[in-house]
Amino acid sequence: MQILPEGFALPPLPYLLVLLVVGVAVAVGVRTRRPAVTGDHVVALAPWMAVGSVLHVLHVVDALPSILDPLAGTPSVYITVALLVGVVWLAADALTDAETVPVVLAVTGLLALVPSLVAALLVGQGRGSLAVTWPAIALVVAVVLTGVTWVVLRQVRPEVALTGSVGVLALFGHTLDGVSTAVGLEVLGFSERTPLSRLIIELGQALPTAQYVGGAWLFVLVKLLVAAGVVTLLVDYVREEPAEGYLLLGLVAAVGFGPGVHNLVLFSIA
Repeated sequence: MQILPEGFALPPLPYLLVLLVVGVAVAVGVRTRRPAVTGDHVVALAPWMAVGSVLHVLHVVDALPSILDPLAGTPSVYITVALLVGVVWLAADALTDAETVPVVLAVTGLLALVPSLVAALLVGQGRGSLAVTWPAIALVVAVVLTGVTWVVLRQVRPEVALTGSVGVLALFGHTLDGVSTAVGLEVLGFSERTPLSRLIIELGQALPTAQYVGGAWLFVLVKLLVAAGVVTLLVDYVREEPAEGYLLLGLVAAVGFGPGVHNLVLFSIA
């Protein structure tokens, strides 16, 4: 049985060595400085999460320079972006005050995201495959579903309000992943590369409802329920250990938001 997603491969050894050296340096810097972590810091990382997604799309469509391409595969793109964030975070922590660090993280992330996204759209335009209508619809649906789910969740479990914008980001990320995957499968004819996700979708296709709404609806529902459940479970952790709790919740958000953005960009240009 396949466990890892299709396309999973480590970069060549020289790249691994560079990532290892930078990783050690960042780890030492974090251990030495111990920068503050709040919900604002984690939300400010959202543009960086999207940067990794866009770079991976450019890798998938063979549109990156050969010297950069190995750093944008799976899993190296996650490591590369995480190390870039670490370097920026440590520099901001050393050179600015604590309240400015989230602003620096967000602005630098946007400065990296905008040209990457423009490059991806230009690739689609140049190849005659640019089509943003359905990805835009998926984004709007995900925003609406997130809002409705968050309101309902706060009514059922009021304590989730403690997670704040990070909790909303986590919920939105997984909703975006679910909705964009459903649009890609049911409307645009793409296939699912992740084995577990593909299994859930196949279960949905085996249900009687599949003939009316397809099978991907089950994946959307599972993503919503799991995200809501995880956000609820992490409330106490955020309350007792805010720094660690927000970081963990941010990781949960990235696991959904990254693939969701990846889907939107890939579907727009491929």
